[in-house]
Amino acid sequence: MSRAHGAAGPRTVRRVAVLTNPAAGAGHSGPAAQRAVARLRSLGVDARPHAGRSAEDTVRLAREAAADGVDAVAVVGGDGMVNLALQALAGTPVPLGVVPAGTGNDHAREYGLPLGAPEAAADVIAAGRVRTVDLGRVTGPDGAVRRYGSILATGFDSLVSDRTNRLRWPRGRTRYNLAILIEFANLRPLPFRITLADGTVIDRDLTLAAIGNTRSYGGGMLMCPDALPDDGLLDVTLVDAMPRLRVARFFPTLFKGTHTTRPEVTTLRTESLRIESPGITAYADGEFITPLPVEVSVERHALHLLVP
Repeated sequence: MSRAHGAAGPRTVRRVAVLTNPAAGAGHSGPAAQRAVARLRSLGVDARPHAGRSAEDTVRLAREAAADGVDAVAVVGGDGMVNLALQALAGTPVPLGVVPAGTGNDHAREYGLPLGAPEAAADVIAAGRVRTVDLGRVTGPDGAVRRYGSILATGFDSLVSDRTNRLRWPRGRTRYNLAILIEFANLRPLPFRITLADGTVIDRDLTLAAIGNTRSYGGGMLMCPDALPDDGLLDVTLVDAMPRLRVARFFPTLFKGTHTTRPEVTTLRTESLRIESPGITAYADGEFITPLPVEVSVERHALHLLVP
């Protein structure tokens, strides 16, 4: 079950737009979508599948479906597909359903959604139980705004994502692991300047800075283990610059969330912040967001999510 704080009563779900990206989850989203649509239809729901040709096309489809008056928009895929839906549904009354079929599935983990079971995920959508949650709002240097649901990553982890995107071989998770090894070999202190909502300025070398709306990213790494997605605050985890050997010992603690007790880690909460670091980019929900500097804030009660 999800950690429900902003739960509301069930809604009637009769019409659902089901969005998929055939490339998501190493091609698993297509079959998962077929199973979810079949299950929804067996429950009497008018489920209509749509396949986006690109990220922009998927956002367009989600916006059009919401404007058309569907009872819910469902995405089949991973956190990247969820992120696309957020751009369309944030601030609207239309709830989001998720059929997890990606690699990380951190939104699904956070909200207790069934993994590897499209029919069970369809049952959650049809039941219509809504939880209202916050989103992170990122304003880039060009003024463009992007929402995210889980954790904004900057520093070592975003450098790994940059490297992964530049590599053409190997495929899948192995490419990500290779990128970690390459960036680990290039590990260096990264100068950050972070300005919190109360005016506090943090100016020091870091390994990474993570700004969490929820607890995990990267398939279950509990970078912000105490984050709640409906408390109106961002949970910030700062990891000091440290030698490679200490970093190698540090990273396994992320999967247990015990890193926050270590002296190299600072945790804090804020309603908003500005984060700067030369040459560093920001990723969230597994997707590239923008180069730094960025302004990050909480968008309260921005998303209605269908949960167990």
